[in-house]
Amino acid sequence: MRWMIAAIIFLASTAHAELLIELVGGRTDAVPIAIVPFGIEGASPSEKIDGIVSADLYRSGQFKPLPAADMLSRPTRASEVAYRDFRVLGSEYLVVGNIAAQPDGRYKISYELHDVPRGVKLLSETYQPSAAQLRDVAHAISDRIYEQLTGVPGAFSTRVLYVTFSRNATWQYQLQYADADGARVQTVLKSREPIMSPSWSPDGKRIAYVSFEGNGLPGIYIHELATMQRTKVSSFKGINGAPDWSPDGQRLALTLSRDGNPEIYVLDIKTGQIDRKTTHYSIDTEPRWLPDGQSLVFTSSRGGGPQIYKLDLRDNSVRRLSFEGDYNARPDVTPDGRFLSYVHRSNGKFHIAVQDLKRGTFDIVTQTEMDESPSVAPNGSMVIYATQHGGAGVLEAVSIDGRIKVRLPSKEGEVREPAWSPFL
Repeated sequence: MRWMIAAIIFLASTAHAELLIELVGGRTDAVPIAIVPFGIEGASPSEKIDGIVSADLYRSGQFKPLPAADMLSRPTRASEVAYRDFRVLGSEYLVVGNIAAQPDGRYKISYELHDVPRGVKLLSETYQPSAAQLRDVAHAISDRIYEQLTGVPGAFSTRVLYVTFSRNATWQYQLQYADADGARVQTVLKSREPIMSPSWSPDGKRIAYVSFEGNGLPGIYIHELATMQRTKVSSFKGINGAPDWSPDGQRLALTLSRDGNPEIYVLDIKTGQIDRKTTHYSIDTEPRWLPDGQSLVFTSSRGGGPQIYKLDLRDNSVRRLSFEGDYNARPDVTPDGRFLSYVHRSNGKFHIAVQDLKRGTFDIVTQTEMDESPSVAPNGSMVIYATQHGGAGVLEAVSIDGRIKVRLPSKEGEVREPAWSPFL
């Protein structure tokens, strides 16, 4: 059954399948912004800061950067800005900056954000990163600009965790993570067996996942990214699947069939105590925590087919949430708890749908046909998911309103099982 959790050999490696990110559907009313090439004083940095910022804002689908070749002037600080040069080109906002190499090997990076029509400075900041931190600073600048102009925190400094599959490789399955723009890929797990259900801890320092290694039976592991150490936390008879971290990072919600039927359980990571939370003859699986830490959403067949339900952990009461169609599964929820994203079947095709739990509205936000594994960005603006493109598995991201679409294919193999990190 497609919606059931399928229930790895550990090996750190520098081998990776880099993601190629391309905007395939932005807003027609994207905001014009000019990001002027930053001035350079002394040794040139290894990263092009203005280029990373421009690419971040472009891929958000909400901004349309002005090509540098079209700029009438190229100021690097406020005293050099001539607003008329950018007004005539239709730019609403302007970013200027300067990078100065320091004697200790660090860099001093200053930038300013200007409102062109009003001729005023909106934002000004300075960073002093090492060479290894240049890309981090670029994403931080993108985050600050995005939040200043949209009112929503940027998610450019986050990471995406995903599984790659290469049919002819020695290690067919690899668990990897990368910056939100696909750069700096790290491979932390390699296996000849499938890797399933990766999940980030709230602090972004650990992941949980399902492994069939050893005796060939599924087990759930917690993996420390900094030390590459891991701990098996669940290896009961039958299904051990779908781990999801509680908002406080102290518990895992998971699916176990140790008592005969797939049910929802909560594991206390410190004590190892397991508490069963559902009791039903149907299949209960794919739990996801709600922000309050007191409730879960999950997939269940108790209504005759897979649908989304809400479980209140205080009294273990269950309430159905999805009613559109006969197939809704693999839920995830926005950080504010308002929007529910899940896989919805329509006319035999699997799409990503978004349900507004406050207003009760329901929208199908993708047009691809084999969509699965949605994961919501920590700022609640986008949903990343796995789908098919050109006969291969790729990742795509879509805005909550369906207006912006981004594709993330891999240079090597297929990509699946995405999980968007928390803010780092």
